[in-house]
Amino acid sequence: MNFDTLQALDERITLAINSLHFEAGDHFWQFFSSVEVWFPMYAAVLFMTVRRLGWKKGLVAVIAMVLTVIACDQFAGLVKDTVCRLRPCYNTDMVTAGLHMLEGKGGYYGFFSGHAANAFGFAAASSICFDADKNHRYGVYQWFIFIWAALVSLSRIFAGKHYFGDVVVGAIVGFIIGCAIAMSFRRVVTRKG
Repeated sequence: MNFDTLQALDERITLAINSLHFEAGDHFWQFFSSVEVWFPMYAAVLFMTVRRLGWKKGLVAVIAMVLTVIACDQFAGLVKDTVCRLRPCYNTDMVTAGLHMLEGKGGYYGFFSGHAANAFGFAAASSICFDADKNHRYGVYQWFIFIWAALVSLSRIFAGKHYFGDVVVGAIVGFIIGCAIAMSFRRVVTRKG
């Protein structure tokens, strides 16, 4: 499959998802797309991490989660500026085909989605860090945080800011970075006993 075929497929999938919009749904997707909404949830997760793991392990876990988000965000920015793939909202063919936009266009480049990378990175890192608490099970939290990450990622397609491929790659990259940093946390905590 060549690049043009892959691009055309990505455009079709993006338009198919984006076309499923309706007024109440638009508000729902704008909510998940808004970074300001994340801060209270992040703060609650970080607070619970320290509360459950104790201040020493908790502090290391918080550092791991914060580093994950910073690494995902910075790496996404670097790749966007290197690859220079226009966002769908800047693609006149996509706009002409009916791309629905929920907010301003933002930066020109969108590969890969920083929102998806941050959300899946945080989900992976926090799940692994919480798992260091052997006294509790966090299955419900893990379901919640990964569903939340998926909704954040999908919101970027509904906002007209990212192609489906941008979101998928962002989610995979974020997950890998989150796992790598959180597993390093687990090794540090295990070594310190």
